[in-house]
Amino acid sequence: MTVSGEPGVPRELIKILSKASSIVVLTGSGISAESGVPTFREAQTGLWEKYDPMELATPQAFQNNPKLVWQWYSWRRQLVSQATPNPAHLALVEMQSLFPKFTLITQNVDGLHQRAGSDPVVELHGNILRTKCSIENTIVDNWLGEGHEPPLCPKCGGLLRPDVVWFGESLPEAALAEAIHSTQNCDLFFSIGTSAIVQPAASLPIQALKFGAAVVEINIDQTPLTTQATFFIRGPAGMVLPVILSTASITKHS
Repeated sequence: MTVSGEPGVPRELIKILSKASSIVVLTGSGISAESGVPTFREAQTGLWEKYDPMELATPQAFQNNPKLVWQWYSWRRQLVSQATPNPAHLALVEMQSLFPKFTLITQNVDGLHQRAGSDPVVELHGNILRTKCSIENTIVDNWLGEGHEPPLCPKCGGLLRPDVVWFGESLPEAALAEAIHSTQNCDLFFSIGTSAIVQPAASLPIQALKFGAAVVEINIDQTPLTTQATFFIRGPAGMVLPVILSTASITKHS
């Protein structure tokens, strides 16, 4: 079912919301774009226009030119730090309180869900605001080597790197396991602002359908998921989710 124009909530979805006890939400770059965070490729402006992000976000790039990769991520951190959570992020915080089980999974690395107040958040691709040791794979909050790019791990002296998943790397095992388990045991699955292309996240709504859940896709454009989703609501998440939140609040308190 497709809903376009002024965001509304289909009657069938209202019924499902009233009975649902376990909700899973998957978010992608679209929800962050509404906060002004440029998508992966859109961020390549100014000094970074000549670089292909696909060639910078790899273990090989870091090995070949760690300083360049560190500087690129430092620049991206600045972009992220200027953004603030939007109404979609805030609506998800409120929705969490309405259902006995609510799992928020994100492909985004900007930490906006946490800044909005969501807790916990399953981060499939890591978090650009965290730093880890490239050798020990442990989170590092304070480091050595003032002026050294990248900084050095205070324990082993290894190079530090952003705690994000690069192309060619596996997703965090615990995060992926939690995402799969919650998806296979939910009543209702939301796919919000994601291209439904990047694996393995793109397989989650398909898994939800396979295990009997209804799937709601919220996006400004159609994706490979659209024709399979139970409901497709076209529009920005910042407009659609507050409407769904209002409906869910009414059904849960009536």
